[in-house]
Amino acid sequence: MAKKKVVALLSGGLDSQLAVRMMQEKGFDVSAVAIKTPFCDFDCGRGCGFEIRERAEQLNVDLKTVYLGDEYIEMLKHPKHGIGAGMNPCVDCRAMMFDAAKEEMDRIGAEFVISGEVLGQRPMSQHRDAMRIIEKDSKLEGKIVRPLSAGLLAPTDAERDGLIRREDLGMIRGRSRKPQLRMAKEFGIADPPNAGGGCLLTDKQFGRRAKDLFSHTETPTINDIELLKVGRHFRLDENAKLIVGRDRIENGTVSALALPGDLLLETCDHMGPTSMIRGSSAKNHVEFCASITLRYSDSPHGQEGTVAVTGDGLDSKLCVGEAAEESYVGLRL
Repeated sequence: MAKKKVVALLSGGLDSQLAVRMMQEKGFDVSAVAIKTPFCDFDCGRGCGFEIRERAEQLNVDLKTVYLGDEYIEMLKHPKHGIGAGMNPCVDCRAMMFDAAKEEMDRIGAEFVISGEVLGQRPMSQHRDAMRIIEKDSKLEGKIVRPLSAGLLAPTDAERDGLIRREDLGMIRGRSRKPQLRMAKEFGIADPPNAGGGCLLTDKQFGRRAKDLFSHTETPTINDIELLKVGRHFRLDENAKLIVGRDRIENGTVSALALPGDLLLETCDHMGPTSMIRGSSAKNHVEFCASITLRYSDSPHGQEGTVAVTGDGLDSKLCVGEAAEESYVGLRL
């Protein structure tokens, strides 16, 4: 007989790998879905770079990547179930991920969806009430199996139908990784990745930037989101902000993300940042932003310098003094 199929939400972290191994050990044919968003991209190297394709190969599972872009940003404007300490809409986010897994489940005729979630591990999305909400919102009630903790949760359809047995399900709860590390040895998972979420929205500083963006922009674009990931950010007024690159790589990113209405500023005589002013009132702040740009350059303190300004019809050079720290520090996001 053909093996029963299941779909795994694969993050590349240890817990999702263990969930896959547990189901494979019980004879299921496991396929995997990996989710990318503008804020949690497993190729970004910010805590979520778990070499997910290599992990999928090691697990011997087919991998499908699903990108949630504009629809994710639209959800983030008004998350139904609120946000966490940063700007993380964890419950709504998980529901979207499971919705993508459901599509794959229906496409290949799988029996249910699995994930590596552990009861009580994440404060916002991995408690019983949140798990029930996620199942309901993704229309997967009874169809989500969380093998690591399923022995502590209500029976799913798979258990009621005899596809899995409760005695084969885990009873892990909380934030300790000791049980998972023991299981990793048993399953021969070498070099298990460190714990840690890769979602930028859980970072409080990034969350402040994101909240500022969404409060001043009706519909942020992917370009706006990418710009949040680099530089120092300053809110100039309701209609403009300044971004100052912090190193050569960020300077290149700032330049690459510039749009026709943006202004770019660079020091002429000394090594320094590439800065960008974005917003409808950008031209009102050129001299002030030039002085901030000079302040973050290698220009000797106390001396004037020349800053080139280009974009939106401008191509000029300004001779400015460096900004006093107290004039801009309160504007930083």
